[in-house]
Amino acid sequence: MEVSIIILCLILSAFFSGMEIAFISSNKIYLEIEKKQDSFISKILTKLTEKPSKFIAAMLIGNNIAIVVYGFFMGDLVMEWVTSLNYHFSDFLSLFIQTVISTMIVLITAEFFPKVFFQIYSNSLIKFFAVPAYGFYLLFYFISTFLIWVSDFILKKFFRTEGDQIQLYFSKVELGNYITEQMSTVEDDQEVDSEIQIFQNALEFSGVKARDVMTPRTEIVAVDLYDSVEELKELFVETGYSKIVVYENSLDEILGYVHSFDLFKKPKHIKSVVIPVEYVPETIYIKEVMDLLTKKRKSVAVVLDEYGGTSGIITVEDIVEELFGEIEDEHDSDEELIEKELEDGVYLFSTRFDVEYLNQTYKLQIPESDSYGTLGGFIVDFTKEIPQKGDVITIGSYHFVIEEATNKKIELVKMTLKE
Repeated sequence: MEVSIIILCLILSAFFSGMEIAFISSNKIYLEIEKKQDSFISKILTKLTEKPSKFIAAMLIGNNIAIVVYGFFMGDLVMEWVTSLNYHFSDFLSLFIQTVISTMIVLITAEFFPKVFFQIYSNSLIKFFAVPAYGFYLLFYFISTFLIWVSDFILKKFFRTEGDQIQLYFSKVELGNYITEQMSTVEDDQEVDSEIQIFQNALEFSGVKARDVMTPRTEIVAVDLYDSVEELKELFVETGYSKIVVYENSLDEILGYVHSFDLFKKPKHIKSVVIPVEYVPETIYIKEVMDLLTKKRKSVAVVLDEYGGTSGIITVEDIVEELFGEIEDEHDSDEELIEKELEDGVYLFSTRFDVEYLNQTYKLQIPESDSYGTLGGFIVDFTKEIPQKGDVITIGSYHFVIEEATNKKIELVKMTLKE
């Protein structure tokens, strides 16, 4: 009988501590969506989450009662075991043995493992155990109400706070986690709904920096301030761009840009139609760049590195694409970035891919750093020079063979994971 009561108390303690951590760890958006369903469980969840503090208090009360009852019976059981050893222990040592054994059992079986398990599967388990949890919630309702009243009185009287308050909003982290969970269920061959993708992009938008979306210096199409207007016209025709950057002497001295429409004004010199640009650091967030360009009524900003040199350029279109996806026009290049898994642990990648994207897509665990953003940047950061075609580079457990490269950049690499 004693053993049965002890086991029951451990099960109840595991349940109460698990439900407490499950409620705290569960995604609040998931719970709200479940509560909107027309089912018996959804109504129970609505009742449980109406007043979170009362639910938590009820679980704590139940857990404490279970532990007290467990300690009472477990103490007697341990003492019987100690006495059966036919060895005389002092009262202090007997109490110490009883405390250690009882505590270790309850910590492992009713605290540590349940909390870890309920935290991992919080969304599923809080729904699965909603009915028994609601039963205990009603059982301890008046006790938890009284305890909360006492705590609110103390907080308001002595600490001048508002007492218990219900959170009526969701955090950006919870929104992001919920969207990520939903997208992780999509099969690789299925296309993610565009609205979901835009929503996720919007959540991540505030954390994207200018260097992550800029056109790098090596790909900037520009014209010198002292070139002829005819040369500028030819460059517009050749590239198909609507804007071309203008510099004086070198790309580190970009003055502005020329819009193709301004050529209809029949300018005699490029200088007369140059539109000034804004200058921003690499580490600025693109939301701040968007605010700046909007206020200044500009569409192009020059991204500067830590030494004041040109690192790249960023346009309003680049920023909008980060939110809504690729915006293609008739002049966009049809060149596609290459990403292939040739065999297990062997890949063929264009070096323009972000390290973060490759890690998420292929579980590669390539080190991420503020010093670089792309796979090419990762390699150059290690070699401190531009590798050439045929070079073999080993960085930790990553083995690279340069498949295509120019004097200015790496374009294609074959990557092998070393065991």
